Amino acid sequence: MKRLALILSLFTVHFVVAGAWALDTAAISNNVDTIVAGIDNGQDITTFKSDAYEPYAFIMEEQGKMLVHPTLIGKSLKETAPPVYDALMQASPEGTWVKYEWQGKEKNTYAKRTKSNLIVGSGY
Repeated sequence: MKRLALILSLFTVHFVVAGAWALDTAAISNNVDTIVAGIDNGQDITTFKSDAYEPYAFIMEEQGKMLVHPTLIGKSLKETAPPVYDALMQASPEGTWVKYEWQGKEKNTYAKRTKSNLIVGSGY
């Protein structure tokens, strides 16, 4: 009986964690989609604040310059973090999840292109 209770507990934890992850990914992609729609409809990029979203969102020019980011505004990912830049270049107008390593940790980012080829992303 104790073994059955343990197994049921493990399954419950697994499904709760999986459900939370699914909600987080949905929230992340929704944030990015909302930002892209705003930009595509003429909203000024300066109205977007990276820390207004959880987790933070960023906006990058196609050449790599960060326009909105908590710490990298004005810096080029193409120059400072080429593997991250290369991963983000996979962004499409439909949106896609990309994986890359940043400071020794695996990162997952939902990245999407605007009509003007800016790349908007957020992840964990």
